[in-house]
Amino acid sequence: MIEFENLARLNAPFFREYHERFKQILESGWFILGDEVRQFEQEFAQYCGSAYTIGVANGLESLFLALKAFNLPEGSEVIVPSNTYIATILSVLQAGMVPVPVEPDPRTCNIDPERIEARITPRTKAVMVVHLYGKACDMDPVLDICRRRGLRLVEDCARAHGARYRGRRVGTFGDFGAWSFYPTKNLGCLGDGGALTTEDPVLAERVRMLRNYGSRVKYHNEVIGLNSRLDEIQAGFLRVKLRRLDEINEHKRSLAEIYRSRLGPGFILPAVDSELYDVYHIFNIRHERRDALREWLLARGVKTEIHYPVSPNRQPALKGIMDEDCPISERIHATTLSLPISYYHTPEDIEKVCDLINQWEAEN
Repeated sequence: MIEFENLARLNAPFFREYHERFKQILESGWFILGDEVRQFEQEFAQYCGSAYTIGVANGLESLFLALKAFNLPEGSEVIVPSNTYIATILSVLQAGMVPVPVEPDPRTCNIDPERIEARITPRTKAVMVVHLYGKACDMDPVLDICRRRGLRLVEDCARAHGARYRGRRVGTFGDFGAWSFYPTKNLGCLGDGGALTTEDPVLAERVRMLRNYGSRVKYHNEVIGLNSRLDEIQAGFLRVKLRRLDEINEHKRSLAEIYRSRLGPGFILPAVDSELYDVYHIFNIRHERRDALREWLLARGVKTEIHYPVSPNRQPALKGIMDEDCPISERIHATTLSLPISYYHTPEDIEKVCDLINQWEAEN
């Protein structure tokens, strides 16, 4: 069986260091906002090329806290891609704002900058781009729009740890880069975790307060905050894995090249661009008979996933909120298939998957 993901096998190379780090934290007796979080924040900021990192509880709350830190009027509109994971949209709703979907470029599956301005109204206050599947968005035109129209910019980097746009790491273009460290991410911890990166010291300090009950000094609460703190133990695990993140990304890129060179012409493969450094959190292909292919592969011992099976505008939870037609998004969601591409997969695993997919194509 070639699994889509196996977190025990993924993390096996780090077990010894995890045990050592856990023992150190356990014996320190400090479990909330201690040295591990502070050191991870410094190390991740340095890795990204950002001035500040603020660790928070998870990826959804990183997006929510970014929006809350702007102190925008309730009911403000936020531009979002129409084909993102629902967490992006939930953060807007939970911040008391209105998500406005913009269709993606079908070639990259990222938000299409040429469609953004048509969706801007006097109520639009921010743009939230998503570097989907580990591919950086086309940031230059997005930045130009935000500067000209006076809009805040949040980068949802939940799937793009280490990805680069024209040599610069994602998470450093907008007012905030918002990160998830969910266990399956290229930089994943052993539970939930998240962070924000920013160049702005005022925004950084506001998020530090917001994540900790609105407090800078214990028991003195300056703003209405919440409890959204990156766990000390998870920060320790992340510090271990961060040292290997570039290695993880390079391995996944090498597996992606096998897919790219071996798969037949009947599939839409991820677009490539010499000015982008893709990190392939997901390697997705597209095919009109996606479901049939998925079932056929499973019967032959290959597990796949779908990221994501339902377009946000068709989710029951968003009925009456964001249910306008989004045909490009709906087509992507109906045809996309995520293939195995974990840090523990071998080239031989990927070659076997390619052989099976090509066999299916030849027979169908």
